[in-house]
Amino acid sequence: MQRGLPMQPTVVLLREGTDTSQGNPQLLSNISACLAISETLSSTLGPRGMDKLIVNERGEAQITNDGATILKLLDIVHPAARTLVDIARAQDAEVGDGTTSVVLLAAQFLKEVRGYIEEGVSPHIIMKGFRKASQLAAERIKAIQISVDKSDPEEFRSLLLKCAATSMSSKLIHSEKPFFSNMVVDAVQSLDPNDLDESLIGVKKIPGGGMQDSQLIRGVAFKKTFTYAGAEQQPKSFRNPLILSLNVELELKAEKDNAEVRVEAVKDYQAIVDAEWEIIYRKLEAIEKTGAKVVLSKLPIGDLATQWFADRDIFCAGRVPAADLRRVCQAVGGSVQSTCSDIAREHLGTCGRFDERQIGGERYNIFEDLHDAVMVVVAGGGAVEMDVSAHIRKHALSIPGKQQLILTAFAKALEIIPRQICDNAGLDSTDILNKLRMRHANGNKWFGVDVDGPEGVRDNMEAFVWEPPLVKLNAISSATEAACLILSVDETVRNPQSEAQNPGPKAPPGAAARALRGRGRGMPRR
Repeated sequence: MQRGLPMQPTVVLLREGTDTSQGNPQLLSNISACLAISETLSSTLGPRGMDKLIVNERGEAQITNDGATILKLLDIVHPAARTLVDIARAQDAEVGDGTTSVVLLAAQFLKEVRGYIEEGVSPHIIMKGFRKASQLAAERIKAIQISVDKSDPEEFRSLLLKCAATSMSSKLIHSEKPFFSNMVVDAVQSLDPNDLDESLIGVKKIPGGGMQDSQLIRGVAFKKTFTYAGAEQQPKSFRNPLILSLNVELELKAEKDNAEVRVEAVKDYQAIVDAEWEIIYRKLEAIEKTGAKVVLSKLPIGDLATQWFADRDIFCAGRVPAADLRRVCQAVGGSVQSTCSDIAREHLGTCGRFDERQIGGERYNIFEDLHDAVMVVVAGGGAVEMDVSAHIRKHALSIPGKQQLILTAFAKALEIIPRQICDNAGLDSTDILNKLRMRHANGNKWFGVDVDGPEGVRDNMEAFVWEPPLVKLNAISSATEAACLILSVDETVRNPQSEAQNPGPKAPPGAAARALRGRGRGMPRR
C-alpha cells in the first residue's frame, strides 16, 4: 500500500483579510485608475476648457478649472491614482502652471502602452523607452526655445503683458484680461529679477465689489490684527517710519497660567507683581529707544503695551501671520528679533509710507514706496508638443527592436494636448491634427491650435501665444517619471485596518477602568 505524501503546513505571512493584488491585472487596474483621473480633468484644458463645481463634505462649493486645485479638493483613495495628485501639486509648486497638462500626459503615456503590457512586454523595457524619449523631448525644447531681448524696457513689458494675457485665457477672470495682465506684470517686475521669489507676492481675498475693484499694493499689506483698547488712539499714518519686527510676547499673563507661587505675606505677593510689571516696562522702554514708529510681532501685544505705545505715538500690531511678517522684512529690510535688548539700527526696516486703510469690509495695514530691487519662451497651443512628437517619431525610425514602438507610443501620447484643446473648443480634432502634422513636416515648428480662427491652426509665436519652456520641460519629465513609477508597481498589499475610520492600537485591558478611577470624587480629608 502506497503511503500518502505528508501534508504541507500553511504559512501565513499577512494578517487575515489583507488584500493582495499582483501581476499584470494589478498593473492594468492602476492604469485604469489613472485614466479615470485624466478623464475628469481633460475637459478643463485650454482657453475653452470647462469649469468644475466641487462641493465638500461641509457643503461649501468651489468653482475652478485648475488641475491642482481640483485634485486637491477631490478625495482620491486609489493609491496609484494619488501619484497623479502628487505630480500635479509638484508642478504647481515648481512652475505654477501646466497642472492639467502633466496629468493628461502621464495618463496618456500609460494608455498608449497598455496594449504592450497586455501582450507581455516587460515594464522595464517600456520604462527605458520612456526615459529615452523624455531626454529627447528635453533636448528638443531647449534647442528650439527663443530668448527675449530685455534691453528695451517698454518692449519687454509689452511682451510680458501678452504672456500674462495668455495664461489668463482659461481662468474665470479672462473677461478682464487687460486689467489683470497689467497688475500681474507690475507685481512681477517689483521682484528681485535674480531670484523672482513668487512667495513674496501675497494675494488677499476680500469679498464684495467687482473685479475692477482689485488693486496692486506696491509694497506689503495684511489684514488688521486683533487689537486691545488703546489701538484707536494710535496714529494710523507715517512717512518714512522705522519698522521693528518681533517674535516677542508683550502681554501680562495671569499667575494661574504660568506657575503656582506660595507667599507668607501680602508684601511678598506685591513684590512678585511689581517684578512682572517691571519686566514688561523694561521691554517697552527698550523698544521706544530704538526709534521705531511701527512695531509688529508674531505673538500677542496686550492692552498694557497697546496703551503704552499709543501714549508715545507708536503704532503696534500683534499676532501678525508669519508669512506676512516675512514679506514685511523682505520688503522693508531688517530682521525678526526674538529679544527686546541690543536692537541696533540695522535690525530695523523702513518704508516711504505706512497707512491703515479701509478696503471693502476690512481694514488693512499697508507699507508702500519700497526700494525695488529671464526670459525664454516657446509657442503654446500644442505647438511644442507637436514639434517634439514629430522629432521623436523621426528619431524612433533609426532605432531597431521594441524601443522603436515605445518611442512611437510616447510621441503619439504627446498629441493629447492639442487634441484635447480642439475637443474642448468644439473643433474637429482629427482634421486639426492632420493640418498640424503637415505644417510641422514642412518645418513650421510654431504652428499650434487656433480656437478662434476659421482654419483652426496658426503660428502661435507670431500670435503671442507663449509659454515658458520650463513649464513644458517640467510637465514632460514629471509625467514620464509618474508613468514609470506606476509601471514599476506590480503588487498592492492593502490592510483593511489601515482604511478604517480613526485607526489606532487597541487600549490595554483595564485601561478604561484605571482612567475612570476616582472621577467625581473630592480629595480625601486630612
